Amino acid sequence: MKSSTAYTSIRKRGLHLGLLPEMAAAVNPSTPITLDHDLDTFPEAGRRLTVAQYAEYVDDLAARLWAAGVRSDERVVIYKTANADHWMLAAAVSRIGAVVVNLSPALDARTVGVLLQRLERPALLTDGAKLDLLDGLPLQDLTRRVITSAGDRPGTVSLAGLAGAPRVRPVVRPIDEAAVITHTSGTTGIPKLVVHTPRTQGLRLVPQWRLLSLLRKKETVAIHVPFVHSRMVAAMSLALLKAHPVLLMREPDPAEVAGHFLEHRPVLIEALPNSLMEWEGLAEDPRMPFASVKVFSSTFDAIHPGTMSKLLGASARPGALFFQIYGQSEVGPAVGRAYFRRSAHKANGRCVGWAMPMGAARLRVVSRNGSPPSEKNPGFIEVAWDGLAKTYFGEQERYDTQRRGEWWRTGDVGYRTRFGCLHMLDREVDMIPGVRSSLEIEDVVLSRLDELTELVVVRGPDAEPVPVICTADDKPVDPGRWRAAAADFPQLADPVHIPQAELPRTATLKVQRLELARRFEQRLEERA
Repeated sequence: MKSSTAYTSIRKRGLHLGLLPEMAAAVNPSTPITLDHDLDTFPEAGRRLTVAQYAEYVDDLAARLWAAGVRSDERVVIYKTANADHWMLAAAVSRIGAVVVNLSPALDARTVGVLLQRLERPALLTDGAKLDLLDGLPLQDLTRRVITSAGDRPGTVSLAGLAGAPRVRPVVRPIDEAAVITHTSGTTGIPKLVVHTPRTQGLRLVPQWRLLSLLRKKETVAIHVPFVHSRMVAAMSLALLKAHPVLLMREPDPAEVAGHFLEHRPVLIEALPNSLMEWEGLAEDPRMPFASVKVFSSTFDAIHPGTMSKLLGASARPGALFFQIYGQSEVGPAVGRAYFRRSAHKANGRCVGWAMPMGAARLRVVSRNGSPPSEKNPGFIEVAWDGLAKTYFGEQERYDTQRRGEWWRTGDVGYRTRFGCLHMLDREVDMIPGVRSSLEIEDVVLSRLDELTELVVVRGPDAEPVPVICTADDKPVDPGRWRAAAADFPQLADPVHIPQAELPRTATLKVQRLELARRFEQRLEERA
């Protein structure tokens, strides 16, 4: 099967996660997949697989899940220790026509309990470490059955004990019915459960398929994305159907990452913005671990221009670019923009891009107050296309409050320039009186102070903008340097210096700004 044929099939019939491995194997069964860790479910598999082997493991797991009692239309929550086998298990669940529910291993027991209840007694696919964490929950009431992906526990069904189960025919979900459920980052509380269908998942590949088409040779694609995230579905689908060798990474440590990049020489790196920030120091490594990279790609959050500039400067490839996609779980890729080596350092970090070519999302900015949206009067950012998520599971009314006909209100505010570029200034809930854009302040000050590893501006107890700063090794920042760097923003309160480990984060490493602000207010109340 040609990759173009597989792509055409997905555009017409939707993306079915359970069929993807065998489709990729039909394109090229020898496409290699390299891991930086061992699989929990198949430790004997090692860290180097072919797509054909990968597809075989998925088919095996689908048979075991069927033997465990899982049936089509059943919701199956996967909540386990972070491991590449999560993606294999999700494909196996999908292969027998069940609905995959991906929960981040970073979620705490209370949050998992709330989501299990909302899902109306799903099956739970987990492991020993997470069962220990959930020990206080009444799983017998919250779930239909509990299945362990590795090991064995009383009262559960072990997949390991079902080895050799008879293979079953794949079951294809209807194109507009729930197929995969992921969750939002939870920056404002309990995450929402986002429902994706085969149609919406397939459409989201369209703009990114064109990006990968720029890569003529079948060189390695390195992916460092949470295995549970909807972005992982797109990243793996695109790479495998294009028959690119895949380096699938879990570990963020820069020293380990450098070793993998030097060995595999990726042409494209897809990673979280915070991971890329953590790897900035590798740009100075004389071994040049980024030398082979043609494309850096990130889709989860806006990334600082300084980070893009350092990474692009460390590539030895002519025409290297950083492609940033603005979007969210509910809408997929909305707009995009390429940054290049000579201009990235001068980029406006709030300019997140333009609407992508035909077949992708449409964008508009609508007024918040009756006056036309502009730089001084930003409006609500809205997106429309057939790739929008179908609903929030168990919270239809909440979904409806953000849906206006074909348009989805993202919760972000910004404006469009006369050339059509979208400038995203802030989340609506994070806006601070007297501050045009907290994110803009962070971009500017971070570019002026190399000693900062993180800067987050949050609303203080009296609605004042409080800069929270982190540094390497928690070294203090010189007050004079801070005042010079922040001189353009006199409304800022004095900076609060905390260890980076104390920043509350989501599963995709976004800082939970409201939670950070709440902690400051609580600390002041305790001192009063």
